[in-house]
Amino acid sequence: MKKIGVWFMLMTMIMTMFAPASYAKEESGPELVESAKSAILLERDTGEILYEKNSEESLPPASMTKIMTMILVMEALDEGKLKLNEKVRASEYAASMGGSQIFLEPGEEMTVEELLKGVAVASGNDASVALAERIAGSESAFVKQMNQKVKELGLKHTKFQNTTGLPAKDHYSTAHDMAVMAKELLKHEGITKYTSIYEDYLRKGTDNEFWLVNTNKLVKFYNGVDGLKTGFTREAMYCLTATAKKDDMRVIAVVMGAETPKDRNSDVSAMLDYAFNHYETESLYKRHQAVDQLTNIRAAKTTVDVVTSESVSVLKKKGQKIENVEKNLVYKKDLTLPIQKGDTVGTLTITSNGKPLSKTDIVVNETVEEAGIWTLFKRSMSEMVKQR
Repeated sequence: MKKIGVWFMLMTMIMTMFAPASYAKEESGPELVESAKSAILLERDTGEILYEKNSEESLPPASMTKIMTMILVMEALDEGKLKLNEKVRASEYAASMGGSQIFLEPGEEMTVEELLKGVAVASGNDASVALAERIAGSESAFVKQMNQKVKELGLKHTKFQNTTGLPAKDHYSTAHDMAVMAKELLKHEGITKYTSIYEDYLRKGTDNEFWLVNTNKLVKFYNGVDGLKTGFTREAMYCLTATAKKDDMRVIAVVMGAETPKDRNSDVSAMLDYAFNHYETESLYKRHQAVDQLTNIRAAKTTVDVVTSESVSVLKKKGQKIENVEKNLVYKKDLTLPIQKGDTVGTLTITSNGKPLSKTDIVVNETVEEAGIWTLFKRSMSEMVKQR
């Protein structure tokens, strides 16, 4: 029996020595968020996360859903499929939306700009559905476009069932995914023209004039905040995706599941304070700034400017020096004509002493068509003449 006991002790010691070590995960950095279930803070240009708390937890996003709605509206405007001064007729279905609304009447017409203002400022569910129906024909078809965009952005924990954020089964997102969506929306720099409005009017001067007051109070009470979207349902509690800009740095802060509006604003303010007190950015390229020229002898126009898809910056702690900054352009190997305006043709990587600091898609600033046979023939003849 004694031999068995000694053998057992030895085996236990050996197993302990070679077993993989396990450590409790330590939370790094300051505790900035107290009330919210989930939160994240990131710098917009680099996408670098400065703080997070349960940022991958799936939760109902409430009206923050409208960030994706606004992304698709802004894309339609950029592509010319929609015009700000175009009038949109509200369907009975759009006018029937409950919750936050701008009280559209069935058959009432408003411009796209007025409806966008109704979404961005007053979180109008009816305005969201009216825009969705104009773009896709129906809300359900628009929701398919929303979920397709989710896939394009590489979001793993988001699924939408409507354009509004009204409670629905299997409608969820995370603080991380909401921040990525906010980053995408902010590529459309004109959106803050609407999300930064604190108060305005719709139907001004008429009997049914409607006063818009921004549901995001930080637009008025925190210097630099100019968006983006609040959310509230009993299930989701108080949520906010906020963005603020000071000097050259823009940050995005998201909280989900805060207990009160005051807690929501306090948590976001704490994250914004932390970002602006401890970090700064150095702007390298503006959005759509040319970084190179792409040459293709088979194209109708042989050279085209290659531009940044979004602004490019270097993030650093205040007082930190970043040395030996270099840019590296890498083009896709499978580029074929035609290339549409805005198509990604490669990546721009910024490094410091060989360490990557940021990575940004580069795009063409105009459509590149394939040259016709006659044009290619003339170019070939011209080359032959030069070689003689």
